Amino acid sequence: MSDQAIGRSRGGLSTKIHATVEALGNPVRIRLTGGQAADITEAAALIKGIEAQCVIADKGYDADAFVDLIETQGAQVVNPPRSHRLTQRVYDRHLYKDRNLVERFFCRLKPFRRTATRYEKLSQNFMSMLSLACACIWLA
Repeated sequence: MSDQAIGRSRGGLSTKIHATVEALGNPVRIRLTGGQAADITEAAALIKGIEAQCVIADKGYDADAFVDLIETQGAQVVNPPRSHRLTQRVYDRHLYKDRNLVERFFCRLKPFRRTATRYEKLSQNFMSMLSLACACIWLA
């Protein structure tokens, strides 16, 4: 089932959509994983090769390897460190307020009922429907 991006989570079988959005909240890149996958597993693939001045993420993306990848791409890291980190990293709290752009993208994706309920059995078909929904979001 892993090749179909379906995984077991608390609610049963589910799929997780990982997304990168630009400054206006329009999708740039999307990826699928099983519902039990951690967000950080797809983080490097989502930002690799994208030119950005800053990368805004939540505490779930506070990993040294991910922070180093962002810095090597020449972007500013804007995500708060986890509370158990020995050396707390400084981040721009004002820029961090724009993190809700990703959540707003997912809210814009919800009216596309086919993507919200995943009617497709195959991950490539589901990804096609997601791509179509993202194109409609860009055109709106």
